[in-house]
Amino acid sequence: MSRHTIITIGRESGSGGLEVGQKLAALLGVKCYDKEILTEAAKASGFAEQVLKEYDEKSKTSMFFGWTLGLSTAGTNLPLGTQLYLAQFQAIREMAAQGPCVFVGRCSDYVLKDTDCNLVNVFIHASPEVRMERVAARRGISLQEAEEYNRKTDKDRASYYSYYTDHKWGRIENYDIVIDSSKITIDETVQLLVQYLKLREANIK
Repeated sequence: MSRHTIITIGRESGSGGLEVGQKLAALLGVKCYDKEILTEAAKASGFAEQVLKEYDEKSKTSMFFGWTLGLSTAGTNLPLGTQLYLAQFQAIREMAAQGPCVFVGRCSDYVLKDTDCNLVNVFIHASPEVRMERVAARRGISLQEAEEYNRKTDKDRASYYSYYTDHKWGRIENYDIVIDSSKITIDETVQLLVQYLKLREANIK
């Protein structure tokens, strides 16, 4: 893999992380991969895309972590959840090899950590109140329902991440930059990341 820039975005539910990733990719003129990861993983692995969606960023019993770098599913009797994770793992690596891009979630920071690229790991969070309001407006549900949705989604993401990386989701030392998107707008968050990327590139020896 040539040393191009790959941006990964971890995000709390309702923080606007996907929107940040999409807008950042548009400004940079690169692709943003979110659900597209599942589509590519399905094509390459033969698993139905719906099955991948059922397991998407959710922990299941019998899932494994930490040892997945470089592991193939061929000839193994791994649990279904692990096979699905590895299908995404391979898809992310292959898409990243094609050139600069943005990945949203799915342990992409961990999956790409040993690749020869300029990897920039971002985490977007926001206050509970702002996240509830955003999700309630987006999904057409009550604030109470949005609060429960965010709680469950973040719990799933945290469990999924810890199963496969042996790291703690959202922990500051796992990321290059952490931004509170309730303190500034989504567009300002994108602009902040653009400036950070320029500074990073200027300091690459």
